[in-house]
Amino acid sequence: MTTETGKLRLGVNIDHVATVRNARGGAYPDPLRAAKLAEEAGADGITAHLREDRRHISDADIEGLMDVLSVPLNFEMAATDEMQKIALRHKPHAVCIVPEKREERTTEGGLEVAREENRLAHFIAPLREAGSRVSIFIAADMRQVEAAHRIGAEVIELHTGGYCDAHAEGRFDERDDELKRLREMTEFGHSLGLEVHAGHGLTYDTVKPIAAFPEVAELNIGHFIIGESIFRGLAPSIAEMRRLMDEARA
Repeated sequence: MTTETGKLRLGVNIDHVATVRNARGGAYPDPLRAAKLAEEAGADGITAHLREDRRHISDADIEGLMDVLSVPLNFEMAATDEMQKIALRHKPHAVCIVPEKREERTTEGGLEVAREENRLAHFIAPLREAGSRVSIFIAADMRQVEAAHRIGAEVIELHTGGYCDAHAEGRFDERDDELKRLREMTEFGHSLGLEVHAGHGLTYDTVKPIAAFPEVAELNIGHFIIGESIFRGLAPSIAEMRRLMDEARA
C-alpha cells in the first residue's frame, strides 16, 4: 500500500455492514457499496474478515471486493487450510492472520505466535510467495513481536482492545499502562524492521494517542466507524476519524 511519506494510513473494516445485512438474510446493506463509499471518503484500504462460520462477510463479498476496489484489500483470516486456499486464489494485497473462535462475538486477544512458530511459518510462506503482504495480529508483548519477526511476517498489527476497554470503563491507570506497552512494542517492532499497524476498539476518544506514535504506519478501524455512520453517515464518520489521525500525527 503506497501513500505519501509519513502519512498515517486508515484501513476501514466493513464487516459489520455485512452483519446488518445478514440480520435480515437479504442483500441490503451491501458491503461492497460501503467499501466504495469508504474509498471515496479517503480510506487508504479496506479490511474484511472472512470467518469460518461466515457470520458476516461472505465468499461472494471477497470476490466482489477484489473486483471493485482501487485501494488495497486487507483480508483478515484464521490460520486454517480453507482460508489459506481462499487467500491463494484471490491473492489480496495483504492478509492479516488473526485468532478465531466460533463462540466469539469479535476477535478477542492477539494470535499466540510464540507457541506455534513452526506451524505459522509454514502457513504464511505460500502467502508471501503469492505476493500478499503478511500481517500478524498480536498483543503488545515482546515474545509475540519477536516470534512474528522470526516466522517471516512483514507486518504486525498490535491489538489495542485492552487500552480502549480500560479507557471506556474509567480504569485510567490501566489504560495508561496499556498505552505505555503499546508504545514500547511499536518502537521494538519497528526496530526489528517490521511495519507496525494497530487496531481493535479504537474510537474518536482513543485514536489520537495511538495515531501519535510515529512508527505506526496504519490503523484499522471498523465497528466504531460503521456504528457512527448510523448517526452522521459513512463519509463524514471517516472524515472525522481521518481528521483526528492527521491532527495527532501532525
